[in-house]
Amino acid sequence: MNHRLVISSALASALALGLAGTVVAQDKAKEKCYGIAKAGQNDCANLAGTHSCAGQSKVDNDSGEWKYVAAGTCKSLKGMTAEEAKAKAGKK
Repeated sequence: MNHRLVISSALASALALGLAGTVVAQDKAKEKCYGIAKAGQNDCANLAGTHSCAGQSKVDNDSGEWKYVAAGTCKSLKGMTAEEAKAKAGKK
């Protein structure tokens, strides 16, 4: 019985590592774009720190809220980088 547990754990670990590699590859193809998220459609925490979860933005196009977009497309969507959004908010 213990032998089966070891084998299944090893298999689960191998599968998880394969999936982690895929996630890393997808993250490189995307970038955070600030100021384009519609209310309730942000991807995670905002710059102000008033929330830490996706879907909690209150207004459209808040400069402190962000969404993942395809790398290189943020400017064409009239969005900002994190540095630009921080400068607009007066943060360092």
